[in-house]
Amino acid sequence: MKLKSCYVTQDVDDTQFLVPIGAEAFNGIVRSNKTAAYIVELLKKETTEEEIVDALYEKYDAPRERISEDVREILTTMRSINALEESNQVLKGVGENDKAKL
Repeated sequence: MKLKSCYVTQDVDDTQFLVPIGAEAFNGIVRSNKTAAYIVELLKKETTEEEIVDALYEKYDAPRERISEDVREILTTMRSINALEESNQVLKGVGENDKAKL
C-alpha cells in the first residue's frame, strides 16, 4: 500500500497536514500528530502494515501490540478518506492462470 499521489503533505511547525488535490471524494484537511505524520511519510513509498509497525517499534519505546493498534487505527482512517493505493499482497507471486481461478 502507499499514499495516493492525489494527496500532498505540508509540515507547519510540529504538525503535518494531509490535503487532497484534484477530484478526490474527500473534501477536507487531515491534521496529523507526530506518529501519524511518520506513518504518512512511510506511506509515500510502497510498504505494508507490518513494515510500518516494525519501523515504529524501532523508533518509539512502546509495546508492539499498542503500536500495531495505533497503526491499524490510522490506516483505517486513511482508508475511510480513500487516501491509500492498496496493492493486493495476497496475489503477489501468483501466476496469471492462478489469479483467474481466484
